[in-house]
Amino acid sequence: MGCAASTETGFDPADPYELHPDVALRSEPFGALAYHYGNRRLTFLRSFDLVRLVEELARHSSVADSLAALEIDKAHEAGLVRALAALARSDVVRRRSLP
Repeated sequence: MGCAASTETGFDPADPYELHPDVALRSEPFGALAYHYGNRRLTFLRSFDLVRLVEELARHSSVADSLAALEIDKAHEAGLVRALAALARSDVVRRRSLP
């Protein structure tokens, strides 16, 4: 699941992530809006699979486990991982520590 680009950016799908606690998601016909109350940034999530993935992240021990649990089509996984890496750079999602 991991790729060279993901490790270069510091994002690794083998790590656990979660929706940042300062971010609110609002469902929209195209997917969702993510508003970060800390940095006041508004981000568009233009994929229902991406919205589902972001909502599911905290329930699993890694991004890869979240993808598997959602039964995401393998052909779409790489694009979702790239989108999550961008969301991590924007502080919409963040790496979390496992207990």
